[in-house]
Amino acid sequence: MPLHLLRSPWQPGPRTDARGGPAVISVTDFTATTHRQSWSVAPAGLRLRRTWPGAPGAIGLWLWADPARRRSGSVSVWTDEVALKEFVGRPDHLRIVRAHSGRGVLRSTLRRTSRFDEAAAWADARHFITGETS
Repeated sequence: MPLHLLRSPWQPGPRTDARGGPAVISVTDFTATTHRQSWSVAPAGLRLRRTWPGAPGAIGLWLWADPARRRSGSVSVWTDEVALKEFVGRPDHLRIVRAHSGRGVLRSTLRRTSRFDEAAAWADARHFITGETS
């Protein structure tokens, strides 16, 4: 089955001034057990995306999905790990994680970079998501 990654437009966070500087990039990949479950994850991610402009330390975000494979996730860019950990601990994020716990498999990776580059970040994330090198 060919990969059909859908990607949302870049959603800037409040720290757009930090683009081009050091960053922490988090990539998540959730594979839902069923198609029905995968369709409930997308609206939850979109609700979180709407809060993005107010997330302290957030540089930007992409959401992605591969509906045929029941997979979806995010590529979030942060000024530092403290900001990422604060977001992960937010009540709205924890509600979503708990609601989908045990209903699929979650993989994630974290990368630190001395100079955030949008194209390089997406290429690295795509490699993690798909296993492809190009």
